[in-house]
Amino acid sequence: MELQVYGYKCRKCGQLHYPFRMVCKKCKANEPHGFDPVPLPKKGKLLTYTDLSTLPADFNVAQLTLGIVELENGIRVTGQVRIPKPKTGMAVRINIETVRSSEFGKNLGMVFTAA
Repeated sequence: MELQVYGYKCRKCGQLHYPFRMVCKKCKANEPHGFDPVPLPKKGKLLTYTDLSTLPADFNVAQLTLGIVELENGIRVTGQVRIPKPKTGMAVRINIETVRSSEFGKNLGMVFTAA
């Protein structure tokens, strides 16, 4: 089963938000249930990335790469980059995968791979 990430569309003005917000950043509407969930695209462009090598002790890896991706609809998301030699501007695909495991369970997050 493939997992999906959702953005939230304001019912009043149509502005798309990610992550969820209580107040629309465009029209300032804050009505209860004023947003509809909308599936986000699975493809985008890598805007920037950085390598992290000083991770907390409970990570099972010595280093990981984080990146910011602009999706096809203009929304920007952050996640792990699992590309051997990433380059800014390259096309990527967004997957939902386990990004961290512990004895208490698994944490899911966005993982970017080459498109």
